Amino acid sequence: MLTKADDYPIHQLPVPVSEVGSERNFYDRYFFNGYNQEGDVFFAVALCLYPNLNVMDGSFVLVYEGIQHNYRYSRELDLERLNTKVGALEVQVIEPLEKLRVLVEDKERNFKADITFNSRFEVMQEPRLTTSSGPRIIMDSTRMTQQGRWEGNINFKGKEIIIAPEVYLGTRDRSWGIRPVGSSDSQPIVPIKNPQFYWLWCPANFDKFSCHAYFVDDAEGNSVNSHSVIQRKSSQVLRKLSKEIQYEPGTRRVSYAKFSAEKENGNNVEMVIKPKYNMFMCGLGYMHPEWGHGQYKGKDESHYDYYDLAEDPHDPPFLHIQAISKIMFIEGGVEVEGVGVLEQLIIGKHKPSNFQDILDRAE
Repeated sequence: MLTKADDYPIHQLPVPVSEVGSERNFYDRYFFNGYNQEGDVFFAVALCLYPNLNVMDGSFVLVYEGIQHNYRYSRELDLERLNTKVGALEVQVIEPLEKLRVLVEDKERNFKADITFNSRFEVMQEPRLTTSSGPRIIMDSTRMTQQGRWEGNINFKGKEIIIAPEVYLGTRDRSWGIRPVGSSDSQPIVPIKNPQFYWLWCPANFDKFSCHAYFVDDAEGNSVNSHSVIQRKSSQVLRKLSKEIQYEPGTRRVSYAKFSAEKENGNNVEMVIKPKYNMFMCGLGYMHPEWGHGQYKGKDESHYDYYDLAEDPHDPPFLHIQAISKIMFIEGGVEVEGVGVLEQLIIGKHKPSNFQDILDRAE
């Protein structure tokens, strides 16, 4: 079926843009986060379409005065992939790879946002991530990540939050490919095994530069996919990336992390990460039992709920978090303080952490 996108020179296959092959789990997502430099105001956005499910969904999360407010939207896609508006939420590409705008006008819930992401540095392409269960591909995705500043305003229950670019930093990413979405697989691969996924993802902003590092480990603690970049006027990929992790007792929440790497000139650098509080990614649909990614909710539906961040259920769907963090970058004995997030999803065995089962916790 031909759509508006076919009038743009963006084809990659000899078929209309609306067709993405036979994989039901294909997805194409925008993600954003933003925070002031104290870290006490935080917001995040996800908007994603699933061409072979004919669904689009999106969420806007605002953390304010210790409460996480979740505004959720879902609609039928109608195959038009360039219509990036779902319910009251819209993402606009103002200048590709440089400037994007997020709009929300939810009159029913007295919530409004008009915020623009402006790039600080060029986008970085992370290594392609592919995981499988036996012969079946579970994840196969490409992600580009970018650091930036925010400007605009958020109106929340009669209060106006001014988003000034000298105060509000953040990160955006675009990822696309294959990952589990929509309804659960009716016939999983046999024999059925407990899931295992170890994910740490840490984009950080400093006054004059930014850095980014992430890890995907197997059950033995071997890195199956990792990457680290430091950005100033240009980007430099770091090598020999390693980590030291401490957990809060009785949890799988990271209480302290140190990432170490080496620059091209041989200098060692470190990122020391100290989380302040957690934002639950299920507010954006990740692992949510009712408003999970790609679930069909109807032609055009929305929902609001909230979480008290003083409480941490530490069980599905609350395992996946972004921890707003103080981050210290150390090179040659010089320390520079910044802010960012440490995203965490730790399920199943991980030998270095002494996790032996699917959901056991640190002692």
